[in-house]
Amino acid sequence: MPNAIRFHKSGGPEVLVWEPVPIGKPGPGEARVRHTAVGVNFVDIYIRTGLYPAALPSGVGTEAAGVVEEVGPGVDHIKAGDRVASCSTSSDRSTR
Repeated sequence: MPNAIRFHKSGGPEVLVWEPVPIGKPGPGEARVRHTAVGVNFVDIYIRTGLYPAALPSGVGTEAAGVVEEVGPGVDHIKAGDRVASCSTSSDRSTR
C-alpha cells in the first residue's frame, strides 16, 4: 500500500503524518497515476493551517506529474503508460 503525507486536523507542521493510503481501481472517467514529482507550495501551508478550508483528512501537494497506471471506464483520451501532469484548483484532496 502506498504512503502519503496527510493531516487530520489544522495546525503547524506537527499535524503532518506519513501514513498508508488505500488506492483502488479507477472509476468511470478517472485514471490512476503513479506520481513521480509533487509540488508543495505556500497554498499547501495555508490549507494545512486552516487559512483555506479543506475537507479532512487532507494531504499536501496541489501539483503533480507522473505516469498513468490504469484508466477507468469511459476514459479514451489517455492510456496506461502516458505521462501526465495535474494542478488542483480545489482544496478537497481528501481522497487523493
